[in-house]
Amino acid sequence: MTIKSRIQTNSGNEENIFWVTMSDLLLGLAVVFITLFVIAMTGFSQQTIQQQKAQMEVSNKISNELKKSEVSADIDKMTGDLKIPDVELFELGSWVLTPKGKKLLDKIAPIYINSIFADKELSEEIEYIIVQGHTDSQMFAGVKSKDEQFIRNMDLSLKRANAVADYMFRTNYDKQYADKFRKILVVEGKSYNEPILVNGVEDFDKSRRVELKLKVKDWNVSTALGLRK
Repeated sequence: MTIKSRIQTNSGNEENIFWVTMSDLLLGLAVVFITLFVIAMTGFSQQTIQQQKAQMEVSNKISNELKKSEVSADIDKMTGDLKIPDVELFELGSWVLTPKGKKLLDKIAPIYINSIFADKELSEEIEYIIVQGHTDSQMFAGVKSKDEQFIRNMDLSLKRANAVADYMFRTNYDKQYADKFRKILVVEGKSYNEPILVNGVEDFDKSRRVELKLKVKDWNVSTALGLRK
Protein backbone atom coordinates (compact mmCIF):
# COMPACT_ATOMS: atom_id res chain seq x y z
CA MET A 1 0.00 0.00 0.00
CA THR A 2 1.34 3.36 -0.98
CA ILE A 3 1.60 6.32 1.34
CA LYS A 4 -1.16 8.03 -0.64
CA SER A 5 -3.45 5.02 -0.22
CA ARG A 6 -2.79 4.90 3.54
CA ILE A 7 -3.60 8.62 3.81
CA GLN A 8 -6.85 8.13 1.93
CA THR A 9 -7.76 5.12 4.10
CA ASN A 10 -7.03 6.98 7.32
CA SER A 11 -9.01 9.96 6.07
CA GLY A 12 -11.95 7.71 5.27
CA ASN A 13 -11.80 6.07 8.69
CA GLU A 14 -11.74 9.48 10.38
CA GLU A 15 -14.78 10.58 8.39
CA ASN A 16 -16.63 7.37 9.33
CA ILE A 17 -15.77 7.87 13.01
CA PHE A 18 -16.94 11.50 12.79
CA TRP A 19 -20.32 10.58 11.33
CA VAL A 20 -20.81 7.70 13.75
CA THR A 21 -20.06 10.03 16.64
CA MET A 22 -22.45 12.68 15.31
CA SER A 23 -25.17 10.06 14.78
CA ASP A 24 -24.76 8.80 18.34
CA LEU A 25 -24.87 12.36 19.65
CA LEU A 26 -28.01 13.24 17.70
CA LEU A 27 -29.66 9.99 18.73
CA GLY A 28 -28.80 10.67 22.36
CA LEU A 29 -30.19 14.18 22.15
CA ALA A 30 -33.37 12.87 20.54
CA VAL A 31 -33.84 10.31 23.32
CA VAL A 32 -33.31 12.99 25.98
CA PHE A 33 -35.75 15.35 24.26
CA ILE A 34 -38.42 12.66 23.92
CA THR A 35 -37.99 11.66 27.55
CA LEU A 36 -38.28 15.25 28.77
CA PHE A 37 -41.26 15.84 26.49
CA VAL A 38 -43.11 12.80 27.84
CA ILE A 39 -42.37 13.87 31.42
CA ALA A 40 -43.53 17.39 30.67
CA MET A 41 -46.74 16.33 28.94
CA THR A 42 -47.60 13.84 31.67
CA GLY A 43 -47.06 16.49 34.30
CA PHE A 44 -49.04 18.99 32.23
CA SER A 45 -52.04 16.67 32.04
CA GLN A 46 -51.97 15.93 35.76
CA GLN A 47 -51.54 19.61 36.65
CA THR A 48 -54.35 20.66 34.33
CA ILE A 49 -56.70 18.13 35.88
CA GLN A 50 -55.77 19.29 39.38
CA GLN A 51 -56.31 22.94 38.45
CA GLN A 52 -59.68 22.18 36.89
CA LYS A 53 -60.72 20.17 39.92
CA ALA A 54 -59.71 22.95 42.33
CA GLN A 55 -61.46 25.54 40.18
CA MET A 56 -64.67 23.49 40.14
CA GLU A 57 -64.51 23.04 43.90
CA VAL A 58 -64.25 26.74 44.62
CA SER A 59 -66.92 27.48 42.00
CA ASN A 60 -69.32 25.12 43.76
CA LYS A 61 -68.36 26.66 47.08
CA ILE A 62 -69.16 30.16 45.80
CA SER A 63 -72.45 28.91 44.32
CA ASN A 64 -73.50 27.23 47.57
CA GLU A 65 -72.62 30.28 49.68
CA LEU A 66 -74.61 32.52 47.34
CA LYS A 67 -77.63 30.25 47.68
CA LYS A 68 -77.33 30.34 51.48
CA SER A 69 -77.40 34.13 51.30
CA GLU A 70 -80.42 33.89 48.97
CA VAL A 71 -78.54 35.58 46.14
CA SER A 72 -79.64 34.52 42.68
CA ALA A 73 -76.57 34.65 40.44
CA ASP A 74 -75.54 33.17 37.09
CA ILE A 75 -72.31 31.34 37.95
CA ASP A 76 -70.41 28.86 35.80
CA LYS A 77 -69.64 25.92 38.10
CA MET A 78 -66.74 24.84 35.89
CA THR A 79 -64.86 28.14 35.87
CA GLY A 80 -66.26 30.27 38.69
CA ASP A 81 -67.21 33.03 36.25
CA LEU A 82 -70.14 35.02 37.63
CA LYS A 83 -72.46 37.23 35.54
CA ILE A 84 -74.32 40.17 37.12
CA PRO A 85 -76.92 41.85 34.85
CA ASP A 86 -76.36 45.60 34.72
CA VAL A 87 -80.07 46.16 35.44
CA GLU A 88 -79.20 44.96 38.96
CA LEU A 89 -76.37 47.49 39.27
CA PHE A 90 -76.95 50.63 37.17
CA GLU A 91 -79.55 52.89 35.63
CA LEU A 92 -79.68 52.72 31.84
CA GLY A 93 -76.63 54.42 30.32
CA SER A 94 -75.09 55.14 33.73
CA TRP A 95 -72.01 53.80 35.46
CA VAL A 96 -73.01 54.98 38.95
CA LEU A 97 -74.03 52.08 41.18
CA THR A 98 -77.61 52.23 42.38
CA PRO A 99 -78.49 51.57 46.06
CA LYS A 100 -79.88 48.23 44.87
CA GLY A 101 -76.59 47.47 43.11
CA LYS A 102 -74.55 48.28 46.22
CA LYS A 103 -76.71 45.99 48.36
CA LEU A 104 -76.22 43.18 45.84
CA LEU A 105 -72.43 43.64 45.83
CA ASP A 106 -72.46 43.78 49.63
CA LYS A 107 -73.63 40.17 49.46
CA ILE A 108 -71.76 38.88 46.42
CA ALA A 109 -68.26 40.38 46.84
CA PRO A 110 -67.40 38.99 50.32
CA ILE A 111 -68.59 35.52 49.31
CA TYR A 112 -66.64 35.60 46.06
CA ILE A 113 -63.40 36.96 47.53
CA ASN A 114 -63.41 34.94 50.76
CA SER A 115 -64.26 31.67 48.99
CA ILE A 116 -61.29 32.09 46.65
CA PHE A 117 -58.61 33.12 49.13
CA ALA A 118 -59.73 30.78 51.89
CA ASP A 119 -58.61 27.94 49.61
CA LYS A 120 -54.84 28.48 49.74
CA GLU A 121 -54.06 25.83 47.12
CA LEU A 122 -56.41 27.39 44.59
CA SER A 123 -55.52 31.00 45.34
CA GLU A 124 -51.88 30.21 44.55
CA GLU A 125 -52.94 28.97 41.12
CA ILE A 126 -54.95 32.09 40.24
CA GLU A 127 -53.20 34.69 38.12
CA TYR A 128 -56.02 37.23 37.95
CA ILE A 129 -59.48 38.01 39.24
CA ILE A 130 -61.03 39.97 36.39
CA VAL A 131 -63.91 42.43 36.70
CA GLN A 132 -65.20 42.70 33.15
CA GLY A 133 -67.83 45.13 31.83
CA HIS A 134 -70.04 44.39 28.80
CA THR A 135 -72.63 46.41 26.86
CA ASP A 136 -75.16 45.55 24.18
CA SER A 137 -74.76 46.60 20.55
CA GLN A 138 -77.60 49.13 20.41
CA MET A 139 -76.67 52.52 18.97
CA PHE A 140 -76.35 55.62 21.12
CA ALA A 141 -78.64 58.41 19.99
CA GLY A 142 -76.93 60.71 17.50
CA VAL A 143 -73.96 58.40 16.95
CA LYS A 144 -73.60 57.21 13.36
CA SER A 145 -69.99 56.05 13.15
CA LYS A 146 -69.36 52.42 14.09
CA ASP A 147 -65.97 53.39 15.51
CA GLU A 148 -67.49 56.04 17.76
CA GLN A 149 -70.26 53.63 18.75
CA PHE A 150 -67.68 51.02 19.73
CA ILE A 151 -65.57 53.47 21.75
CA ARG A 152 -68.63 54.91 23.53
CA ASN A 153 -69.58 51.40 24.59
CA MET A 154 -66.00 50.59 25.52
CA ASP A 155 -65.89 53.64 27.77
CA LEU A 156 -69.22 52.72 29.39
CA SER A 157 -68.28 49.08 29.93
CA LEU A 158 -64.93 50.02 31.47
CA LYS A 159 -66.46 52.62 33.79
CA ARG A 160 -69.05 50.11 34.98
CA ALA A 161 -66.42 47.46 35.62
CA ASN A 162 -64.30 49.98 37.50
CA ALA A 163 -67.29 51.06 39.61
CA VAL A 164 -67.91 47.44 40.61
CA ALA A 165 -64.23 46.82 41.38
CA ASP A 166 -64.03 50.00 43.45
CA TYR A 167 -67.08 49.06 45.49
CA MET A 168 -65.85 45.51 46.08
CA PHE A 169 -63.06 46.96 48.22
CA ARG A 170 -65.69 48.74 50.31
CA THR A 171 -67.61 45.57 51.14
CA ASN A 172 -67.21 43.51 54.27
CA TYR A 173 -64.89 40.85 52.88
CA ASP A 174 -62.06 39.45 55.05
CA LYS A 175 -59.46 42.23 54.93
CA GLN A 176 -56.58 39.82 55.53
CA TYR A 177 -56.95 39.06 51.81
CA ALA A 178 -56.76 42.73 50.75
CA ASP A 179 -53.11 42.71 49.63
CA LYS A 180 -53.54 39.53 47.58
CA PHE A 181 -56.78 40.81 46.10
CA ARG A 182 -55.17 44.08 44.97
CA LYS A 183 -52.24 42.24 43.34
CA ILE A 184 -54.35 40.05 41.10
CA LEU A 185 -57.33 42.31 40.36
CA VAL A 186 -57.78 43.37 36.71
CA VAL A 187 -60.51 45.64 35.34
CA GLU A 188 -61.57 45.32 31.70
CA GLY A 189 -64.08 46.87 29.33
CA LYS A 190 -65.27 44.68 26.43
CA SER A 191 -67.74 47.06 24.76
CA TYR A 192 -70.25 44.93 22.79
CA ASN A 193 -67.68 42.36 21.60
CA GLU A 194 -69.19 39.42 23.52
CA PRO A 195 -72.98 39.61 23.24
CA ILE A 196 -75.31 37.04 24.78
CA LEU A 197 -77.27 35.30 22.03
CA VAL A 198 -80.61 33.55 22.46
CA ASN A 199 -81.64 31.46 19.47
CA GLY A 200 -79.04 33.30 17.40
CA VAL A 201 -80.35 36.75 18.33
CA GLU A 202 -78.70 39.15 20.77
CA ASP A 203 -80.49 39.46 24.11
CA PHE A 204 -79.81 43.12 24.93
CA ASP A 205 -80.71 42.82 28.61
CA LYS A 206 -78.39 39.86 29.14
CA SER A 207 -75.59 41.38 27.07
CA ARG A 208 -75.45 44.37 29.45
CA ARG A 209 -73.62 42.85 32.38
CA VAL A 210 -70.56 42.81 34.60
CA GLU A 211 -68.67 39.54 34.99
CA LEU A 212 -66.33 38.36 37.74
CA LYS A 213 -63.86 35.91 36.18
CA LEU A 214 -60.97 33.75 37.34
CA LYS A 215 -57.82 33.43 35.23
CA VAL A 216 -55.74 30.42 36.28
CA LYS A 217 -51.97 30.58 35.74
CA ASP A 218 -50.71 29.02 32.53
CA TRP A 219 -48.88 25.74 33.07
CA ASN A 220 -46.51 24.89 30.23
CA VAL A 221 -43.50 22.72 29.44
CA SER A 222 -41.08 25.14 31.12
CA THR A 223 -43.05 24.83 34.33
CA ALA A 224 -43.16 21.06 34.04
CA LEU A 225 -39.38 20.87 33.71
CA GLY A 226 -38.85 23.22 36.64
CA LEU A 227 -37.47 26.00 34.44
CA ARG A 228 -40.14 28.49 35.42
CA LYS A 229 -42.10 28.90 38.64
